[in-house]
Amino acid sequence: MNALKKLWHSDLAWSWRHSPVAIFATILVVLLFFGAFGAPWVAPHNPFDLASIQLLDALLPPLWHPDGHEAYWLGTDSQGRDLLSLLLYGTRISLLIGFASVVLAMLLGVVLGLVAGYAGGTIDAVIMRIADIQLSFPAILIALLIDGVARAMFPQNLHDVIAFPVLIGAIALAGWPQYARTVRSSTMVEKNREYVQAAKIIGVSGPRIMFSHVLPNVLGPVLVLATVHLATAIITEATLSFLGVGVPPTAPSLGTLIRVGNDFLFSGEWWITIFPGLMLVLLVLSVNLLGDWLRDALNPRLH
Repeated sequence: MNALKKLWHSDLAWSWRHSPVAIFATILVVLLFFGAFGAPWVAPHNPFDLASIQLLDALLPPLWHPDGHEAYWLGTDSQGRDLLSLLLYGTRISLLIGFASVVLAMLLGVVLGLVAGYAGGTIDAVIMRIADIQLSFPAILIALLIDGVARAMFPQNLHDVIAFPVLIGAIALAGWPQYARTVRSSTMVEKNREYVQAAKIIGVSGPRIMFSHVLPNVLGPVLVLATVHLATAIITEATLSFLGVGVPPTAPSLGTLIRVGNDFLFSGEWWITIFPGLMLVLLVLSVNLLGDWLRDALNPRLH
């Protein structure tokens, strides 16, 4: 109880309470996360239960349309599946891929950044030159290249099985240089501090100094970067899925729903692609707003 009270009266909580944008973004993120991860309980229908799908209900417009049906608030798709339920399940898949790829990119980037900043010399030069080369290409092209190579290595019948790990790995490998550069610059400052020199004098090993002493002091910027990178990872996943190289159609994400709905956009069934697009915009916007606030709140120069 005292910890919660102390947290509520902290500088970070004070900044949040006095930022209407942060409050709005937090409420939106909580609602979207609750709807996504609680989809099996809050979704009106189960879009993956073939026994409950009625093909006669295909392409129904939203509820407020004269031809709408009260059982389908946002209408149905070409297979008769409830679009609201699809959005909740699709958001969950997009978030899971986004979270997993951000965690993997953060782990890889933090370790390489620590090693490069602490060791210096040739190791630092090699890691940073690889990062510089990768940063010269758009992340989506790196992810497309990795995804294409992985699919070429496995037979066609395994593509749906490996789709999720390959997609997560592709997005993570496209995003690690940002973490490495951030951690490297902070590590180069921290390794010259007195506590690191004292640890060296008493015989503490280099890996222990990096992960036990330096790492806790460089995690602040990493957490902010991870929040912003989550929105980028979701956009990258949606782009790959829209291009047809993302998640399989049997487990559609928001990008897959937009791609499928795009075929019906000019035939009058606009809701099939507009609503997934709006959900993607709300999700990315809320995460970006929260990340921008967190970056400003943790920046001591702005206090």
